[in-house]
Amino acid sequence: MSGKAKSVGIIGAPFSKGQPRGGVEEGPLYLRNAGLIEKLEAQGCDVKDYGNLAIVDAPNDSPFQNVKNPRSVGQTNQGLASMVADVKKSGRVSVVLGGDHSLGIGSISGHARVHPDLCVIWVDAHTDINTPETSTSGNLHGQPVAFLMKELKSKIPDVPGFSWVTPCISAKDIVYIGLRDVDPGEHCIVKNLGIKCYSMSEVDKLGIGKVMEETLSYLLGRKKRPIHLSFDVDGLDPFHTPATGTPVPGGLSYREGLYITEEIYKTGLLSGLDIMEVNPSLGKTPEEVSKTVNTAVAVTLSCFGVAREGNHSSADCPHPQKTN
Repeated sequence: MSGKAKSVGIIGAPFSKGQPRGGVEEGPLYLRNAGLIEKLEAQGCDVKDYGNLAIVDAPNDSPFQNVKNPRSVGQTNQGLASMVADVKKSGRVSVVLGGDHSLGIGSISGHARVHPDLCVIWVDAHTDINTPETSTSGNLHGQPVAFLMKELKSKIPDVPGFSWVTPCISAKDIVYIGLRDVDPGEHCIVKNLGIKCYSMSEVDKLGIGKVMEETLSYLLGRKKRPIHLSFDVDGLDPFHTPATGTPVPGGLSYREGLYITEEIYKTGLLSGLDIMEVNPSLGKTPEEVSKTVNTAVAVTLSCFGVAREGNHSSADCPHPQKTN
């Protein structure tokens, strides 16, 4: 592991207002209680826990058009952007424990303030690129990419709470992996902007090895640059992460999820990570909750070099004796 990748800054983001289901604000607590920090340290990481983001509960947060809780979501993300920028200035990899995926706005914005050349790998069942105009639900966790995308600036109205946001990525800077539930409006946006994406059909057709080879070549082929991985646990099949708000059958396997993170780790370029949408209150049994949390922890550890084959260099292995 490179010296830089060993320094990790953890930010808890106990926030749920980007979507309607309570409980996702408990994600950071459960991930910490599952020993995430201790396990990272055991892996050789220098971990600093920055504590939890201050959540803004804006009073009188009435909808803007159909956008729900705009001020709470916008101002909380503004605080997150500042925290992530601080972590990045200290040279650590920022790790944001969600919370719902509307937090991607603050996490990526803050990262881009320090590393404006970053690229994004978005692992999710959904594209989260609805604009306030195309969104049928008005839930902001389905819209973060739209607020971040330079090409969509003209399509985003002046949503209260969001005046601080400056779009910081272009269509060519992001790749989606694991898609299988994309709204018609989102499909048009992705297609019109030519965003590279791998639906589950493509993952099935190409295999995850080829998907990652193409993804990294596409994002890093011309220039090595910092990677921001925004990982929604619903990108994985609900068998592995049942305790989440919008599960969609037919997702990435546990092995495919870990392969994605192993390949990102091997680049040495991981610079920001979001682990989003763990909702302990939606597990039907304690086993479903612990399975979801433990899977999210495994994905995080894999981003920092916990390899499935064990972590020993070939130098540790005794050399076989030659026999004549």
